[in-house]
Amino acid sequence: MDLDKGILIVEDETPIAEVLSYALSSEGYNVQHSMHGGEALQLLRNNHFALAILDVGLPDMSGFDLCRELRSFSDIPILFLTSRCDEIDRIIGLEIGADDYVSKPFSPREVAARVRVILRRRMSGSGKREHHWFEQNSETERISFCNNQLDLTRYEQLLLQQLLQHPGRIYERTLLMDLIWRDALDTSDRTVDTHIKTLRAKLKHIRQDIEPIITHRGMGYSLINGTDA
Repeated sequence: MDLDKGILIVEDETPIAEVLSYALSSEGYNVQHSMHGGEALQLLRNNHFALAILDVGLPDMSGFDLCRELRSFSDIPILFLTSRCDEIDRIIGLEIGADDYVSKPFSPREVAARVRVILRRRMSGSGKREHHWFEQNSETERISFCNNQLDLTRYEQLLLQQLLQHPGRIYERTLLMDLIWRDALDTSDRTVDTHIKTLRAKLKHIRQDIEPIITHRGMGYSLINGTDA
């Protein structure tokens, strides 16, 4: 198996697994399929895969439990498949270590595209360390932008930290609201946009020539943590 191209699909619905396998194989990936969480754990312990696609609803254990167990011995990228509509499922998946999620029904081409993005992001972070625009002090949790420490409000800090967890990932406004403002009482449908605006102003005050926070119309926001030459 090509170590950079092996993907494990953990999905108990065979038709879904077959469609995904075909789409990913067409992209050049080597795909293996498991229907049970226990079997998948054994495969992941004994083999190298570049990425795992986990269904939330498995017959022997939940995809969330599988992810938690997997994270005890591996940092393999994880993409969740979920048929549930509740935002809490998406939040749980991200909080326990998933890189992304796709809700059923989905386009196999979209899944393949998300896989490419996750693997490209992981590959770009595996080389020698470069100086990125954003740096976070692990002890103080203060964030610096282009060597300038940012003076942020509580929610600006939480918002920027969330975007920095997965650079390049598009976060929907509703998901950001649930992740960051779930316990806040005084919010509106413009809360995310307002904080993005104030964050951008503070970043522009430091660097006028770059725009790290990207707006995806009708979708949400993503962040680029680039490097200076």
